[in-house]
Amino acid sequence: MIVKCPTCGRKVEWSTNNRFRPFCSSRCKLIDLGAWLDEKMVISENNSTGEEISPELKNVLFNDNGSKDKKGDL
Repeated sequence: MIVKCPTCGRKVEWSTNNRFRPFCSSRCKLIDLGAWLDEKMVISENNSTGEEISPELKNVLFNDNGSKDKKGDL
């Protein structure tokens, strides 16, 4: 299968032979990582259906001060 590199748009084969997939090269992979680290790319608090996270789920995921629960129990 041929896909476009998310960074540069170059056509690249999606296979186990491409160790950088879905990227075309290490350079494009690092550019994408840098964008995430610079917070140019973020995952919103909304879920994929566009609905807000329920208060019940927030209580499970976060403790009272808004930070992630260190126990990791869900």
